[in-house]
Amino acid sequence: MKLTTITQVTIDGVVQGNGGASDEDRRNGFERGGWAPGAGDDETRTFITQTYQRAEAFLLGRRTYELFAGSWGSIDQMRAHPIGVALEEAPKYVASATLTAPRWEDTTVLGGDLASAISELKAKPGGELQVHGSGTLTRWLLENGLVDEMTLIVVPVILGQGTRLFPDAGPDLALDLVESRADSKGVTIQVFRPAGRPRYATA
Repeated sequence: MKLTTITQVTIDGVVQGNGGASDEDRRNGFERGGWAPGAGDDETRTFITQTYQRAEAFLLGRRTYELFAGSWGSIDQMRAHPIGVALEEAPKYVASATLTAPRWEDTTVLGGDLASAISELKAKPGGELQVHGSGTLTRWLLENGLVDEMTLIVVPVILGQGTRLFPDAGPDLALDLVESRADSKGVTIQVFRPAGRPRYATA
């Protein structure tokens, strides 16, 4: 399977608290949550829905998994939405060293040697192993060379606080742009594939 990450991010790189409520994620004094709902036009919402629908399986960090289980996996209206149906029908894998009793059907917890477990999943035949949200996991996957394709859904807002997708100090990575589009509300969708290390100019 091809491992793809799909991440909503602000112009200043924040991924924290993008969900439906301003108090969804208050870690580290964050007060500006709920910045993504309503962003994007119908075309972008269709793109996001179709992305979920083509997944062969989902790989999630624990926090995102629990948020999804409590919404897409539990609320009848959300479960009936095509995204909820896609999440319900596909296998779900959670990267967690602490989750012991997942409440969502067809969930497998990946503990221990995470890199090996994910490499085994990627070696299986099939379409996409998708990672949605899960900023900490996405950073780790990039650092360990496990990402085949990365989609950034960039919302035109600057928050000025919150956890960023990319740390101040981390590995460097060149990217090839596969697809790019902008919608009528200024949301851009950029699809990249990792392409080794960047080249740096010399004197």
